[in-house]
Amino acid sequence: MEFPLSLAIRYLRSKKRAFISVGTMFAIIGVTVGVAALTTVMSVTGGFRSEFRDKVLGVNAHVLVLKYSSDFSEYRDVMREMATIPGVVGVAPFVISPMMVTHGDRTATGVLLKGVDPERMASVLDLPRQISEPPQCRASGGNPQQCIDLLRLPDARPPDHRTGGHFDPPPTTPPPSSAKPLLDVIQERVASDAMAAAGAAAGARIASSAGSVPGELPPGSTVPEGGWTSRFLDEDIATMKLGPDIDPDPCADNARDRPLSGVIVGKALLEKLDLSIGDCLQVTSPTIGFTYTRGAIRAPVARHFRVVAAFDAGFDQYDSKLIYTDLFEAQKYLDGGDTVTGVEMKVSDIDRARVIKAAVDERLSNGLYNTMDWEELNHGLFTALRIQQIVMSMVLALIIVLAAFTVIATLIMLVLEKKREIAVLKAMGASDLKLLRAFLYQGGLIGLVGTVAGLGLGYLSCRVLLVYGFPLDPKVYFISRLPVQMHATEFALVGVFSLLVCLLATVWPALYAARLRPAEAFREQ
Repeated sequence: MEFPLSLAIRYLRSKKRAFISVGTMFAIIGVTVGVAALTTVMSVTGGFRSEFRDKVLGVNAHVLVLKYSSDFSEYRDVMREMATIPGVVGVAPFVISPMMVTHGDRTATGVLLKGVDPERMASVLDLPRQISEPPQCRASGGNPQQCIDLLRLPDARPPDHRTGGHFDPPPTTPPPSSAKPLLDVIQERVASDAMAAAGAAAGARIASSAGSVPGELPPGSTVPEGGWTSRFLDEDIATMKLGPDIDPDPCADNARDRPLSGVIVGKALLEKLDLSIGDCLQVTSPTIGFTYTRGAIRAPVARHFRVVAAFDAGFDQYDSKLIYTDLFEAQKYLDGGDTVTGVEMKVSDIDRARVIKAAVDERLSNGLYNTMDWEELNHGLFTALRIQQIVMSMVLALIIVLAAFTVIATLIMLVLEKKREIAVLKAMGASDLKLLRAFLYQGGLIGLVGTVAGLGLGYLSCRVLLVYGFPLDPKVYFISRLPVQMHATEFALVGVFSLLVCLLATVWPALYAARLRPAEAFREQ
């Protein structure tokens, strides 16, 4: 072992033959705590960012194409064009609109109804993997496509089978022979009441004209009873009960087998509305008052859907505010024709989403479309997470800097204590460079031991958090447990930073020891 290294190891030991001195021990502990805290926090903040990215990309596609107009009827041509771009692995249309959903006496507002194509949706979204109920539709040991296919009614034609690019509604099932249309019932009721009134008036006229001379008008007033003004019927047709055979309730208990369009609901929304698989859900447009749509005035409408499955995205913001249905059924309900909100794409490498977005912009360079990638779509969220990670890492890096001051204090005290020994070594021929290297080795050894111990402690802390999990409130943090994601590059950066700080902290005491003159050291003694 060379002289500078052996001298450094000797100075690290205690006078009382302990393994290390007290000052060296506290310097190592300071570095260890700083490195462990920094690696753990970087892993946790990186886990938050990765978890949010996975949740967002599981519900949203990587690249979106929207139009600066409500009429996006040429979406098929756009989809064919986008499918030819290298790196695009899936393309699908979608419609989305805010709704109010109701089940029994429970209501949820601000819920997004998203219409997707069941045949194409799996190529751009992770919904099949997120289905949690019923058990036979789970990704593990089940068939998720089985529940996704239930979004579409059996008699509804797939979107790709519509002709001419126009809205082509599915064939309607004729009502049962025992059921009568509501309009016919009202007309029959009004006609029967009118005939009864006419018969009563005729009978009264005959009774009043009994005994009069034939050919003469009956005596008395010709004004009918009640005057010539109109009157309401005794029973309001609009509120009378027509019976389940004429006006069936789609959400009645005996109507669970009645065909309804299916919806897949988030797990949190399922619990909030007290829903179960097979229940009927009422979806209502939140528009207040009347709206002018497609040349006609219409009031807000409600429609009933059947809950066919539930999904668990692990992100409360989506689990409580999103429901899926068939694209064709959503178009029919929104009454907007054969048009969509946009086209979403999935790419093979999410880090190249911005490059593919630029290629899409180049293909659609006519000013009618707006293209967004996943980072731009969630710019605020991921920017906040990145800033949080940087700021917290900088704050915790101060712990390592403070530990470096402990190293400086330890070495300064050592130099002052070993002045006579340093003078003797220099008088015996030890060069300034060797003494400089000895104290640099000493600071480096403190930094190396503290860094290795800190990295090991940080790794152990992350593994404990991964195994046992730290519960979080999903309503506050949007996720249910503390996420941890360890990267070897982050651990390596922390280790290099710690060693550099410890070496820089050693420079000044080492230079002071190397420049010490033997005569000055003996004179002070």
